[in-house]
Amino acid sequence: MFNKVSKLFSVVFLVVFSFQVKAVTPLIPAEPQIAATAYLVMDADTGKIIAAKNENGRFAPASLTKMMTAYILEYELSKGNVSKEDLVLVSEKAWRTQGSRMFIREGTQVALSDLMKGIIIQSGNDASVAVAEHIAGSEAAFADLMNQHASLLGMKNSHFLNSTGLPADDHVSSAYDLALLAKAIIQDFPEHYDIYSEKYFTYNKIRQPNRNKLLWRDKTVDGLKTGYTDDAGYCLVASAKRDNMRLISVVLGTSDEEARARESQKLLSYAFRYYRTHKLFEKNILLNTSKVWAGEVDQLRMGITEDLYVTIPRGQADSLQATMDVERVIKAPLAKGQAVGKVKVTLDGKVVKEVPLVAMDNIPEAGFLKKIWHAILLFFTSLIG
Repeated sequence: MFNKVSKLFSVVFLVVFSFQVKAVTPLIPAEPQIAATAYLVMDADTGKIIAAKNENGRFAPASLTKMMTAYILEYELSKGNVSKEDLVLVSEKAWRTQGSRMFIREGTQVALSDLMKGIIIQSGNDASVAVAEHIAGSEAAFADLMNQHASLLGMKNSHFLNSTGLPADDHVSSAYDLALLAKAIIQDFPEHYDIYSEKYFTYNKIRQPNRNKLLWRDKTVDGLKTGYTDDAGYCLVASAKRDNMRLISVVLGTSDEEARARESQKLLSYAFRYYRTHKLFEKNILLNTSKVWAGEVDQLRMGITEDLYVTIPRGQADSLQATMDVERVIKAPLAKGQAVGKVKVTLDGKVVKEVPLVAMDNIPEAGFLKKIWHAILLFFTSLIG
């Protein structure tokens, strides 16, 4: 079915690998000991999990829930369904919501942009309820929306019952799911991501700090969210970027504020120190061409639809190999984006990444006579071998 092309793609501006000298495998220590119920550190571009424990376990997420509340707000803004200039009427329910607060007042109108900062920076439960009611009409309806988005994002171990993370039976998430959510926030709505790095926000003459201590300790950290309840313990989802490599860390169930910052820093430091992310191929760039049978044109241009990244131990780039598996016979009609093979990246013989190789153009069927002629040629070609 596939014709393997055993060669490295020599495309300009792509990472160039040497296969003549095999690099000595670097020594990588065991994962650091992390004092948390569950944890994970993931590369944001490749999705590779570098270190983890209990990452699929279902735990109370506390105020990490507000990442989903903020994500839905960002989604609704991107669709034009709401505007940052919207004035949101604060209900009694929002005003009375306990826990961390933005200190909005019942019956007042608050700009949606301020509520957004109240959720992300101040972790305001009152702001979260106000936004939920503004978007969905009620917090219960908003929770249903949260679960729909969670399903679309592949958050298989999450179930939301409110917009705040206040304790509720079966209100749960996992370290892996929260990393997926953080990845979506960063990549889907980059225009809003700067808010997650803001250290202070003042509303109603009350100045409150962001509870993410890493924003003060590590200049490469630029998000995302803290959480705490008695059931959940102290939690933190953090993200940092160094040398074009972005990591996401999640710690759940640590003992105190200092511990969640310290354990997150351990994960980030380990992953940055011993791993590296390489961008190998860019999306929508010509990688290969192939013969097309029975088409209006005879050559198919092939590429990939997403930038191809791999995360590997530092010092092992020289051992990477890239190959293409292309369908032996490609017939029209072909639709742009249709898979016609695979791009496979291996490290020491093990597959580290595999993505579809797709048609870069629409190719309609040829006319009747050309189709007959190509059918004859294909017949004799199959006889030859």
